[in-house]
This record gives sequence, C-alpha cells and structure tokens, in this order.
Amino acid sequence: MRFLTFESKGTQRPGLLAEDGRIVDLTAALTTAREQGALSFEGPIPGGLLGLIQAGDAFLHAAEALSGLAKDGELEDASLDPDACRLLAPIPRPAKNVFCVGRNYAAHVSEGYKARKMKQVLPEHPQFFTKPPTAVTGPDAAIRLDPDVTQKLDYEVELAVVIGRRGRDIPAAEADSYIFGYTIANDVTARDLQRRHDQWFKGKGLDGSCPMGPHIVTRDELPNVGELAIGLTVNGEVRQDGNTRDLIFPIPVIIETLSLGMTLEPGDIISTGTPSGVGYAMDPPQFLKAGDEVTCRIEGIGALTSWIADKEAA
Repeated sequence: MRFLTFESKGTQRPGLLAEDGRIVDLTAALTTAREQGALSFEGPIPGGLLGLIQAGDAFLHAAEALSGLAKDGELEDASLDPDACRLLAPIPRPAKNVFCVGRNYAAHVSEGYKARKMKQVLPEHPQFFTKPPTAVTGPDAAIRLDPDVTQKLDYEVELAVVIGRRGRDIPAAEADSYIFGYTIANDVTARDLQRRHDQWFKGKGLDGSCPMGPHIVTRDELPNVGELAIGLTVNGEVRQDGNTRDLIFPIPVIIETLSLGMTLEPGDIISTGTPSGVGYAMDPPQFLKAGDEVTCRIEGIGALTSWIADKEAA
C-alpha cells in the first residue's frame, strides 16, 4: 500500500493511493466504513498520517480493507482526483528530528575525500546527524536559496525508512518487523555552512532542506529494498546513479545501531545516506541555483521533484 498526505480546499488529510490512481481520503473512508459496519477500527480516528501509523496493526488491517473496497468502487464519496489535490510530505511535521546517516556509500565517501584532497578512510560505524522538523517539505515544493545564507547549496537523494513499531535495542535480525515503510528524501545541504561550522547539523538543517515523498510505500511492497536503483537529476541531467545494494551499513544494521539505548517510535524517519555524484565533488563543483529542477528517483517508490527558488520567490 501507498500512503500520503494531501491538501484539498485548505485542509490537510491522510490518504491512500488507490490502484486507479485516485486518492482515498482515509479520514472520511474510515469514518464512513465504520459507520456502515464494513470494518472494525476502535477509538478516535486520527486526522493525520502520523497518528494512523501510531495506531499500528489496527490501522494497517483497516487500510487493507479500505484498499479492497476502493478496488471494488465502493469508496467513491471518499475518493478524489489527484489533480484536485496538492501532495505534502507524507509526514508533514515529524514528531522528532529526521535521523540521517552520513557517508554510507563507499563511492560517495571516496569522492568526498578526493574533492578535499584527503586520504580515504571508510567509516567503521554508522555516522548519525539529524534534520529538524522545520526542514521537511513535500513534493514539487520550492527550496529557498538565500545567497546571504549559503552560496553552495547541494543535493543528496536518499532512501528513507519510516518506523512502525516502538522499540529499543532492536537486533538487526528483527529490524524489518519494526519498519512501516519507505519513502524518498533529499538531504539538501549548504556545503559552506557544513564546512564553516565543522559539523553537519547547521548546513543540513535549513528550512525546506528535507524534501520528502511523494508517498510511503509499505515494507511488504518492497521486499527487495536492498537492491533498488536510486538516482537524481538536475534539469534532466543525471547527477547520481546508484543502487541500495552499495550501502556500507544496510538498513538492519542502521536500526540496530541507532536503537541501542535509544527508543525508536512509530513515525520516526531514518534517511540512509546518498550515493556518489553530489555537486561539491564534481570538477568543477556544480552547486544548485535558482530555477533548477531537482528530481530524486528510487525504484519501486517513484519520483520526488523540487524547485530551487531565490529568497524573494520562495
């Protein structure tokens, strides 16, 4: 199943992408189906996707039933034409910072050392940083480029994991059962701020610097998550072209390491690192400029497009 958040007539709602491409308004569909006795979903119906994910298996079972009803054409009153909606980030306002893994593809590590004329050393353990909730934005959104803040704005396509169960000290062998699904993230980075402050948070935490979407694909839809093509284009030019098989630290190891002594909760998001091809490592470096169209693609999930806008337009 594919879940999303959309805005229609000024209201944000959680949605399910039906097989025919229409968007099922989950709040309306759950309410109607429960009133008609078509499904069992106890308790208040959350108005956002984060709350539904936090409802756990009860929500997934209900969503499976709704998916079947939509396929049979029984949810017309709760279905919308996607052209009449604006997609937002699947979780527009995460409850926590987005967890991110740095330097998790060997070729990306290599290009970074080469660009800085340093000896290559691969990380021995996952390297974590975070992006604040205010960095999260959705598909087709503008990313603000203010030259008074940064003159070296860069891109990083990444596979993001959405946690579905609460857990701490999660063994790698059990990590898959804690995953709700996957989405696309763009770890937009101000390289000059990253270097100036000698750490990652400030340069990667600017407003709008974490485009995410277009939807969350449940884990059962991506059994081959360790073998997905991942790439990025700028104005149609291929910049990044990789595969998740090249992750230095695969997703189960990331979850095991991150959860060691630290509780992960439903709706937490982990962005897993970017392949080679980033702008600062090109010769000469190629940073983003106003008017650029940046499209991230991951096999089995889809495409996430963003626009770079100057500070007056954004």
